[in-house]
Amino acid sequence: MCVMNTAPGPLLPVAAPAPVWARRAAHAIALCAVPSGLWRIAMASGVHVGYSEQVLRDVFDIPGWGIAYVVGLSVLAELAALFPLLLVSERWRPLRPRAMTAVAWTASAVLVVVALWQLVVAFTVESQTYMSSDTAQTVWAFTFAPLFAIPALMTAVTWSYAKRHRGRA
Repeated sequence: MCVMNTAPGPLLPVAAPAPVWARRAAHAIALCAVPSGLWRIAMASGVHVGYSEQVLRDVFDIPGWGIAYVVGLSVLAELAALFPLLLVSERWRPLRPRAMTAVAWTASAVLVVVALWQLVVAFTVESQTYMSSDTAQTVWAFTFAPLFAIPALMTAVTWSYAKRHRGRA
Protein backbone atom coordinates (compact mmCIF):
# COMPACT_ATOMS: atom_id res chain seq x y z
CA MET A 1 0.00 0.00 0.00
CA CYS A 2 1.35 3.41 -1.00
CA VAL A 3 0.72 6.38 1.28
CA MET A 4 1.20 9.92 0.06
CA ASN A 5 2.42 12.49 2.50
CA THR A 6 0.74 15.82 1.73
CA ALA A 7 2.14 17.68 4.71
CA PRO A 8 3.91 20.84 3.61
CA GLY A 9 7.66 21.07 3.99
CA PRO A 10 9.37 23.65 6.15
CA LEU A 11 8.19 27.13 5.24
CA LEU A 12 10.62 29.92 4.60
CA PRO A 13 9.92 33.05 6.58
CA VAL A 14 7.95 35.47 4.46
CA ALA A 15 9.17 39.03 4.36
CA ALA A 16 6.83 41.89 5.04
CA PRO A 17 5.27 43.48 1.97
CA ALA A 18 7.03 46.47 0.51
CA PRO A 19 5.85 49.81 1.84
CA VAL A 20 3.78 51.99 -0.46
CA TRP A 21 6.55 54.59 -0.78
CA ALA A 22 8.99 51.88 -1.98
CA ARG A 23 6.49 50.67 -4.59
CA ARG A 24 5.99 54.21 -5.81
CA ALA A 25 9.74 54.80 -5.95
CA ALA A 26 10.24 51.59 -7.98
CA HIS A 27 7.56 52.66 -10.45
CA ALA A 28 9.07 56.15 -10.62
CA ILE A 29 12.41 54.63 -11.61
CA ALA A 30 10.77 52.87 -14.56
CA LEU A 31 9.11 56.13 -15.59
CA CYS A 32 12.31 58.19 -15.24
CA ALA A 33 13.92 56.24 -18.08
CA VAL A 34 11.07 56.87 -20.54
CA PRO A 35 11.80 60.48 -21.69
CA SER A 36 15.43 59.80 -22.61
CA GLY A 37 14.44 56.55 -24.33
CA LEU A 38 11.83 58.33 -26.42
CA TRP A 39 14.36 61.05 -27.24
CA ARG A 40 16.86 58.41 -28.44
CA ILE A 41 14.21 56.61 -30.49
CA ALA A 42 13.22 59.92 -32.08
CA MET A 43 16.88 60.49 -32.92
CA ALA A 44 17.12 57.01 -34.47
CA SER A 45 13.95 57.69 -36.46
CA GLY A 46 15.50 60.73 -38.08
CA VAL A 47 13.65 63.38 -36.06
CA HIS A 48 15.70 66.52 -35.54
CA VAL A 49 16.59 66.41 -31.83
CA GLY A 50 19.26 69.07 -31.78
CA TYR A 51 21.97 67.40 -33.81
CA SER A 52 22.82 68.40 -37.34
CA GLU A 53 22.58 65.89 -40.15
CA GLN A 54 26.36 65.73 -40.31
CA VAL A 55 26.71 64.98 -36.58
CA LEU A 56 24.05 62.25 -36.79
CA ARG A 57 25.89 60.73 -39.76
CA ASP A 58 29.49 61.13 -38.60
CA VAL A 59 29.25 60.74 -34.83
CA PHE A 60 26.23 58.51 -34.31
CA ASP A 61 26.21 56.64 -37.67
CA ILE A 62 22.53 57.42 -38.27
CA PRO A 63 21.33 56.18 -40.69
CA GLY A 64 23.31 53.02 -40.31
CA TRP A 65 24.34 50.82 -37.39
CA GLY A 66 23.83 53.73 -35.03
CA ILE A 67 20.09 53.14 -35.22
CA ALA A 68 20.46 49.65 -33.74
CA TYR A 69 22.80 50.99 -31.07
CA VAL A 70 20.54 53.86 -30.03
CA VAL A 71 17.34 51.77 -30.03
CA GLY A 72 19.14 48.92 -28.25
CA LEU A 73 20.43 51.35 -25.63
CA SER A 74 16.90 52.63 -25.06
CA VAL A 75 15.50 49.13 -24.66
CA LEU A 76 18.35 48.09 -22.36
CA ALA A 77 17.94 51.21 -20.21
CA GLU A 78 14.21 50.61 -19.81
CA LEU A 79 14.72 46.94 -18.95
CA ALA A 80 17.28 47.93 -16.33
CA ALA A 81 14.85 50.52 -14.97
CA LEU A 82 12.30 47.73 -14.44
CA PHE A 83 14.66 45.82 -12.09
CA PRO A 84 13.53 47.71 -8.95
CA LEU A 85 10.00 46.47 -9.56
CA LEU A 86 11.31 42.99 -8.73
CA LEU A 87 12.47 44.28 -5.35
CA VAL A 88 8.95 45.36 -4.38
CA SER A 89 7.00 42.56 -6.04
CA GLU A 90 4.81 40.29 -3.94
CA ARG A 91 4.64 37.63 -6.64
CA TRP A 92 8.33 37.21 -7.37
CA ARG A 93 10.51 36.03 -4.54
CA PRO A 94 14.17 35.25 -5.19
CA LEU A 95 15.56 32.08 -3.68
CA ARG A 96 18.45 33.97 -2.12
CA PRO A 97 17.38 37.37 -0.80
CA ARG A 98 20.88 38.11 0.51
CA ALA A 99 22.33 37.67 -2.98
CA MET A 100 19.59 39.88 -4.42
CA THR A 101 20.34 42.48 -1.76
CA ALA A 102 24.01 42.47 -2.75
CA VAL A 103 23.09 42.86 -6.43
CA ALA A 104 20.72 45.71 -5.61
CA TRP A 105 23.31 47.56 -3.50
CA THR A 106 25.87 47.11 -6.27
CA ALA A 107 23.40 48.46 -8.83
CA SER A 108 22.72 51.46 -6.59
CA ALA A 109 26.43 52.22 -6.29
CA VAL A 110 26.98 51.87 -10.03
CA LEU A 111 24.04 54.19 -10.73
CA VAL A 112 25.53 56.86 -8.48
CA VAL A 113 28.87 56.65 -10.31
CA VAL A 114 27.19 56.70 -13.73
CA ALA A 115 25.06 59.71 -12.78
CA LEU A 116 28.13 61.62 -11.64
CA TRP A 117 29.95 60.68 -14.84
CA GLN A 118 26.99 61.81 -16.95
CA LEU A 119 27.06 65.19 -15.23
CA VAL A 120 30.70 65.54 -16.20
CA VAL A 121 29.93 64.54 -19.79
CA ALA A 122 26.90 66.82 -20.00
CA PHE A 123 28.74 69.91 -18.87
CA THR A 124 31.98 69.31 -20.75
CA VAL A 125 31.44 67.48 -24.00
CA GLU A 126 27.93 66.60 -25.14
CA SER A 127 26.04 69.81 -24.63
CA GLN A 128 28.82 72.09 -25.83
CA THR A 129 30.19 70.21 -28.83
CA TYR A 130 27.40 68.67 -30.86
CA MET A 131 24.10 70.40 -30.02
CA SER A 132 23.04 72.91 -32.63
CA SER A 133 21.21 75.46 -30.44
CA ASP A 134 20.33 76.51 -26.91
CA THR A 135 16.78 75.21 -27.42
CA ALA A 136 18.13 71.79 -28.36
CA GLN A 137 20.32 71.78 -25.24
CA THR A 138 17.31 72.67 -23.09
CA VAL A 139 15.18 69.90 -24.58
CA TRP A 140 18.06 67.44 -24.15
CA ALA A 141 18.47 68.52 -20.53
CA PHE A 142 14.77 68.08 -19.76
CA THR A 143 14.66 64.61 -21.30
CA PHE A 144 17.75 63.39 -19.47
CA ALA A 145 17.17 65.18 -16.14
CA PRO A 146 14.84 62.47 -14.73
CA LEU A 147 17.71 59.97 -15.00
CA PHE A 148 19.48 61.79 -12.18
CA ALA A 149 16.66 60.88 -9.77
CA ILE A 150 17.23 57.16 -10.38
CA PRO A 151 20.27 56.66 -8.09
CA ALA A 152 18.48 58.14 -5.06
CA LEU A 153 15.27 56.25 -5.79
CA MET A 154 17.16 53.00 -6.35
CA THR A 155 19.05 53.42 -3.10
CA ALA A 156 15.76 53.95 -1.23
CA VAL A 157 14.14 50.88 -2.82
CA THR A 158 17.26 48.80 -2.10
CA TRP A 159 17.32 49.97 1.51
CA SER A 160 13.67 48.98 1.89
CA TYR A 161 14.33 45.56 0.35
CA ALA A 162 17.39 44.95 2.54
CA LYS A 163 15.50 46.01 5.65
CA ARG A 164 12.58 43.68 4.88
CA HIS A 165 14.83 40.69 4.14
CA ARG A 166 17.35 41.19 6.92
CA GLY A 167 18.09 37.87 8.60
CA ARG A 168 16.46 35.70 5.92
CA ALA A 169 18.54 32.78 4.75
